[in-house]
Amino acid sequence: MTVDILREVLGWCAVINIGLLLWWFLFFAFAHDLVYRMHSRWFKIPVETFNTIHYAGIAFYKIAILVFNIIPYFVLRIVG
Repeated sequence: MTVDILREVLGWCAVINIGLLLWWFLFFAFAHDLVYRMHSRWFKIPVETFNTIHYAGIAFYKIAILVFNIIPYFVLRIVG
């Protein structure tokens, strides 16, 4: 695998992951009640805890995208 192919793969992975992150945020922001009702059928969880879990999940996913996709992509852009 060449540096160019790896750079292209990391770039597309970042785009796809950012799209998923955006979808998660928009769905959570605009369909919060629907998502909470769906999950509260399966799990007895207060809305504050539900919000905290999603907020932490979105933050973790954002950091993971940055660390595993975007930073290596820019490193390969600088080096290669």
